Amino acid sequence: MILGAFLASLLGFVAIGAASSRVATASAVDYLVAGRSVPPWLTALSSVATNNSGFMFIGMIGFTYREGVSAVWMAGAWLLGDAIAWWTIHPRLRAHSGALDARSVPRLLATDPDGRVAPALSIAAGALTFLFLGGYAAAQLQAGGTALHALFGWPQSLGSVIGAVIVVVYCFSGGLRASIWTDAAQSIVMFAAMAALLVYAAADVGGPTVLWTRLADLDPALVAWRPPDAASGLPLYALGFVAGGFGAIGQPHLLIRTMALDDVANIPRARRTYFAWFIPFYAMGVAVALYARVLLPELGTVPTDAVQATEGALPALALALLPDVLVGLTLAGLFAATMSTADSQILACSAAVTEDVFPALRDRPWAPKLATLAIATLALGIALGGSDGVFALVLSAWSALGVSLGPWLIVRLAGAPLPVPTALAMAATGLAVAFGWPADLGVFRLLPGLLAPLALYAVLRVVGPDRRVG
Repeated sequence: MILGAFLASLLGFVAIGAASSRVATASAVDYLVAGRSVPPWLTALSSVATNNSGFMFIGMIGFTYREGVSAVWMAGAWLLGDAIAWWTIHPRLRAHSGALDARSVPRLLATDPDGRVAPALSIAAGALTFLFLGGYAAAQLQAGGTALHALFGWPQSLGSVIGAVIVVVYCFSGGLRASIWTDAAQSIVMFAAMAALLVYAAADVGGPTVLWTRLADLDPALVAWRPPDAASGLPLYALGFVAGGFGAIGQPHLLIRTMALDDVANIPRARRTYFAWFIPFYAMGVAVALYARVLLPELGTVPTDAVQATEGALPALALALLPDVLVGLTLAGLFAATMSTADSQILACSAAVTEDVFPALRDRPWAPKLATLAIATLALGIALGGSDGVFALVLSAWSALGVSLGPWLIVRLAGAPLPVPTALAMAATGLAVAFGWPADLGVFRLLPGLLAPLALYAVLRVVGPDRRVG
């Protein structure tokens, strides 16, 4: 029954992706940005499904299981940072990308306000996208493998292979349009699965008061509001994760959805739908993780691979509480979350390869599909050989993209010049600061990683030899 419900849901997602081919056209612009014709509600549901990926179902659930109620600081701060990005960056992004006819984020970053493209910057942005987004996609495939292993006992590698095959099938069907259509269906299943799990868990344990008491009985640290890692103080801890949410401005797989929106005037409608889904879903995810801590305390006592064990909390909780049909639905929701992100990331990498790294392939319809297959194979290889938990993998890739591409986007949308040497120095500085930042300071590395390249840009604009070059 579990397997049947799971397979039926997956076949439904594949069918939706395949159906998008009926309105797709054999052009690179349709494959990569869906012809810039996506309505706001679809943009919102697709963006939120892509953002709430294996990181939420696997990584964030595991993090909250380990940390307790103090995880709400990360969740709330992340949402605030994302909201700032939606209000300040997304409207300009849609307007600017449409005016330049940019089909990929690297091409947008490499194009100055007069429409001149800096080839070196385009290649650099494409290479950064390929490098870090490919690793991010691998984390999603790894999350899918974690889910299938927890529920069926299948080898984790098998789940990753299944995910890669599904992603390739509906990417080939309709490119970004297929990804967006399936995202919309997946977001509904994700929400329903999380809600069902929360209802069953609350019915088993009791309401918030009982949950709090049970958590305190397990470990008083689980009900401490101050995060144990806030060594530099709670304000800086929270501000670090605000920067983490704002780091969405460096994620090509999210930005491309805004670029595909039908009209910049529809940004407010897309934003309202996005947060109407995102906020309650995030809240339910944190609550489910806390219930899992009470109902499955043994996951936190695994002597080895403790992170991987706690990241399997959601599928393990589904098996313990839900009827078989709902277990299958929950698994499909979890798997859908990972696939909705993986396909988006692989498509963004495909755009970077064919539009930026090898621009001679730009107008050849077969090139993006060939790139999609190659990148999916690479991501699968990374997933099969990876040993880090999903939470760590996602935060690393998210940070790398946020501190390298994010500052470039801020400069471009401000209409300021971005000389290639300055841009490369900014990216190198952001990456060096972010990944050299001491973890024991208790400030998420994306905050210093964003501030350092922007400060460097300001200094170089004042003392640089040629401030007019862009």
